[in-house]
Amino acid sequence: MSAPGGPWLLLFDIDGTLLRGATRAHRDALHRALERVHGIDPTSVGLTLAPAGRTDAEIARALLLDAGVAAERIDERDDDVRMECCRAYAELCEPDLSAYVIDGIPALLAWLGSREDVALALLTGNYEPVARLKLLRAGIGSAFAAGQGAFGSDAEDRAALPAIARRRAGSPGAPHPRTRTLVIGDTPRDIACARADGVRCVAVATGPFAADALAGADAVASGPDELRTALSEILAPA
Repeated sequence: MSAPGGPWLLLFDIDGTLLRGATRAHRDALHRALERVHGIDPTSVGLTLAPAGRTDAEIARALLLDAGVAAERIDERDDDVRMECCRAYAELCEPDLSAYVIDGIPALLAWLGSREDVALALLTGNYEPVARLKLLRAGIGSAFAAGQGAFGSDAEDRAALPAIARRRAGSPGAPHPRTRTLVIGDTPRDIACARADGVRCVAVATGPFAADALAGADAVASGPDELRTALSEILAPA
């Protein structure tokens, strides 16, 4: 039986939300890409912004600007950096990332996947090939359909991603409705991107931010068990 009003679109962040600590190869791949494309040593650059919740392209731009690379040059070679980062990540990624899956996430995804009123997709600052490979090797990639979600390869500004994900989940000329869309993430930037598109957000304190820093969300959960409780309440028919 279909859900009244259509299914809920649940947009999951990855790092800090689904996985914890699986970022070293990702960081190294981005650094390798910047070195190969722009000839800079990112490890010698003092990054002036916190990377949590930002897109790969935004982090790359900050490193390049701090290294003295002109903005025009960054724009011209953005695609080269993205492609090189994805190639490098495929080389550097561990073959098995299952140990980085946050306890309780597989059960949560199985529960959501069994519901007819839910569609799962990703909303992450990772470039899409990085995101897909990361979750494939973590053993949970099959929960998220190809061709759906939004990624750091779609837009540098994370605030643009929910609208992209809704367009992909909708029909031509009719994006998935805001009233049936929910962002799930672990940083204030996840909350901010949801607010920018006028959709709801549930935050989880499983990443670098404590619950009080996530108070701007519609609900805050300490982990997957509390997240399931919060989702049960939100998804319950009115």
